[in-house]
Amino acid sequence: MDRRTRTKVCLWLIILGLSNFILYAVVYAIIGGDAPNGYVDTKGESVVYYVRGHFVHRAVGYEQDVPRWVWIYSYLHSISIWPSIAAVLLAMLVLARPHIMATYQNGMMSGPTLVTVMATVIVLVTSAIMLMFIVDFARRLYAASEGGA
Repeated sequence: MDRRTRTKVCLWLIILGLSNFILYAVVYAIIGGDAPNGYVDTKGESVVYYVRGHFVHRAVGYEQDVPRWVWIYSYLHSISIWPSIAAVLLAMLVLARPHIMATYQNGMMSGPTLVTVMATVIVLVTSAIMLMFIVDFARRLYAASEGGA
């Protein structure tokens, strides 16, 4: 891929990733929080889904009951933030790569090695956090289906 095309792809990844984060923040403010900070309450046959937000309405936080679909959407959007963060960071790393390689020529670590290490750390950390969110989401949905059934 030539340099101009690579730059355009990276800029679009940054724009899309930041747009996803902005959308997340707007929805967080509208519904009063997000599902990962909230909880699912099973009372007998009924299941109530709550989102919780910190500093949205009060300094101590706020919880709001929401329909199941809103809670699921909120949790899925929370999961999507992690690949967005990875895409933005990797795109910025690709754009900075020539400068990093030029700066780190004679040192403990060469430029290409440093870029590879940084990219690996970004992918591993964001993947691990995203996996934790996915497991927690599945666990909560399963518990809700067992408790409310």
